[in-house]
Amino acid sequence: MSPTDPVAWLRSVVETGLRTADAALNETTLRLAVTGLSRAGKTVFIVSMLANLLAMGRRVDTLPALARTLGGGERLRSVTISPSGSSAVPHFELAPKLEALAGHDPAWPDRTSDLSRTALTLSLARSGPLGHLVGQRRVTLEILDYPGEWLLDLPMLGQDYAAWSAETLASLRSPARAGDAAAFLGWLGGVRASDPGDEAVARRGFELSRAALIALRDKGLRWLQPGRALNPGPRGEAPVLFFFPLPDAPDRPAADTLAALLAGRHRAYRDDMQANAFKGRLDRFDRQIVLVDVLGALHAGQAAFEDTARAIGAIARALRRDGLLARMLGSAQPSHLAFAATKADHVPEAARSALAALLSDLVGEAGRGEGRSVHALAALRATEDTTVRREGREIAAVSGIPVGQTVRRSFDPGEVPFQRPEAAFWAMPHFRFEGFRPPLIDPLARRGVPHLGLDAVLASVLGDALA
Repeated sequence: MSPTDPVAWLRSVVETGLRTADAALNETTLRLAVTGLSRAGKTVFIVSMLANLLAMGRRVDTLPALARTLGGGERLRSVTISPSGSSAVPHFELAPKLEALAGHDPAWPDRTSDLSRTALTLSLARSGPLGHLVGQRRVTLEILDYPGEWLLDLPMLGQDYAAWSAETLASLRSPARAGDAAAFLGWLGGVRASDPGDEAVARRGFELSRAALIALRDKGLRWLQPGRALNPGPRGEAPVLFFFPLPDAPDRPAADTLAALLAGRHRAYRDDMQANAFKGRLDRFDRQIVLVDVLGALHAGQAAFEDTARAIGAIARALRRDGLLARMLGSAQPSHLAFAATKADHVPEAARSALAALLSDLVGEAGRGEGRSVHALAALRATEDTTVRREGREIAAVSGIPVGQTVRRSFDPGEVPFQRPEAAFWAMPHFRFEGFRPPLIDPLARRGVPHLGLDAVLASVLGDALA
């Protein structure tokens, strides 16, 4: 701009100042991480959250609890998907996921295999008689889809190789795991900590231990480390992964031995996870939702349920304000945290309070207090409540189309305990789980998608920042 044009120069200065003041007054970024154990429904949760927030921005009353938190849905003037910008994290693509769910033969998405990110911009009218003078608030809601397997590595960060080996092998030798780990454990019988540090041996041990972890995951077990053995992420199977637990691993292994090689890999893996999976990732998100498939664990039996309980308890302790993640990252993370039991539509209304109570029992103190909450939800509702007749009386049930079938039927899942079940529960299982296919939805989700309890979760985690 020519300095000889003082009027234009002054106009430019004023406009720049107004834009800067407007951004300072009205622009906020709110960062939310969504994670959970395998098959908990993270992808469906994010699809439903995005679709329903976008519909809410079109004046559709799809998230009533969140609307009440805002002081009325009319305060939300618009919701738009924000540009992906120059982020190095892959973009979470909403449209193709909605199309797949709404297809001729709808199917649930595959498990999360990598980080992904998306963001929405919410424009909110300010309350009060002078609100129009200040302008609308613009809140950018940044959402990170975070593989839950990686969270299970948090407890590893506080262990050395010898302690991790002893704990992992004790777990693999337990009755619930020994069968699926037999090939690895049998091979391990011919390996010694004092053997030479052979790269081929390290790779073979990793492959056998990973095969055991995959088999255990497919049986419904969830306490499985290292998490990147199951979900390596975008960097693939880097050499830092090629370690496994050794019997009687020494605290100070001799140089050039197998124990020294594996201990070095274990240490490098911990450092890499802290630097690249947690630092710069979770420390940027002060709000977090952790999803848990409690019903699937109940159905899988006592071993799977107790394994899930152990995993979610360890994650909950790590995410406490004074937990390992806060100490590691040098800040109290997260400020708002919600645990949610998913697939709540697979049980009738009367059982949903029991489902939330059971998860609360598993989470313990980490789910209590200011900024902490526990919920039961169905991000995409696939059933309706109904009743079935049993022994001459009406029993609460759900009705939907089972996966792989085409005819709707009613299903009585049985009892959901309010707290960790005792041995008698497993002697005569009181709960059965039926998987249902996704409901018929509009591929553009113009009026949102059906859910149960999603609005309550979002009100709890985001409401204070949007009010």
